[in-house]
Amino acid sequence: MSCNRLTKIDVETRKARARFYNSPTWRKLRAERIELDNFECQWCKAEGRVSRAGAYNLDGRKIILEVDHIKELETHPECALDINNLRTLCRDCHNKRHNRFNYRTKAREQRWNDEFDIL
Repeated sequence: MSCNRLTKIDVETRKARARFYNSPTWRKLRAERIELDNFECQWCKAEGRVSRAGAYNLDGRKIILEVDHIKELETHPECALDINNLRTLCRDCHNKRHNRFNYRTKAREQRWNDEFDIL
């Protein structure tokens, strides 16, 4: 994959990255990538699961799609706007890809007696 070496995207600070991710250019490209991927998580699809935008996963949570940079933004800023360096992932897969363990790995605990069927 070759990226545009002339494209200079500032990603040095959190503020700079926020400015990039809120830019109209990124938002348009993000929408294009999600559409090209048929509104599906590409990792789930490769494993034979269907994770489409707006559907619900097995935990009953709404599936949220995100766009992942295959070559990391921080290490390859020249690839930031290369649509071939992007893929659509659901939030769970995106978190796993970046080793963010803030996703649920087990069912949430019961808070109230009426939350779950009591037999």
